[in-house]
Amino acid sequence: MDFKDKFAMSMNYTFGIGVNSFLPFDNLQFSFSKRTGRIKSVMLNGKLLATLRSDGSIAITVYCASLLIKYPLFLENCVVVENGADDFISVGRSVFAKHVVSCGDRVKPSSDVAILDEQGNVIGVGKAILSAKMMRAFNRGVAVKVRESINKVTENKVNA
Repeated sequence: MDFKDKFAMSMNYTFGIGVNSFLPFDNLQFSFSKRTGRIKSVMLNGKLLATLRSDGSIAITVYCASLLIKYPLFLENCVVVENGADDFISVGRSVFAKHVVSCGDRVKPSSDVAILDEQGNVIGVGKAILSAKMMRAFNRGVAVKVRESINKVTENKVNA
C-alpha cells in the first residue's frame, strides 16, 4: 500500500466513505517528515489541503473543505451557523453553541469540522469542542474553536 492509498483511507475514515473520490489524487503533492518518513502535508496546485498530525488525525484547510463540500456525506462533518455570526467566524473567532443552526451527526468533540454559513458556503474550519447532540441542546459555550477562516486566509496571502 502506498502513501496515496493511506491518505485516501484516512480521509474516508475521518470524513465518510467515498469522500476521497472528490480529491484529484493525480495532482496532489505530498511532503514527508525527514525524521519519520510519514506524510506531513498534502498540497494541490501549490495550496495546502491538509496536514496530518502525529496522532493520525487530519487537519483540513478551508480550501480542502470547499472541495469536499460537493460530496453530500461530507455535510455530516459540518456545522452551520446563523447569519450574523458568520461575520465573526470569518475573521477567526470561535463558534458559540447559540449560533449553531445545524450540525452533522459525525461531529464529535475534538473532530475536525467545516463551518458553513446558512447558504452552504465554507467560512472556516476548526476543532469541535462539543458533540453534535450537545451543540443542538446547548445555548451557551464554545462549540467549535476556529483554526482557519476565509478572511484569515486572504489576510495571510496579502501579507505573504
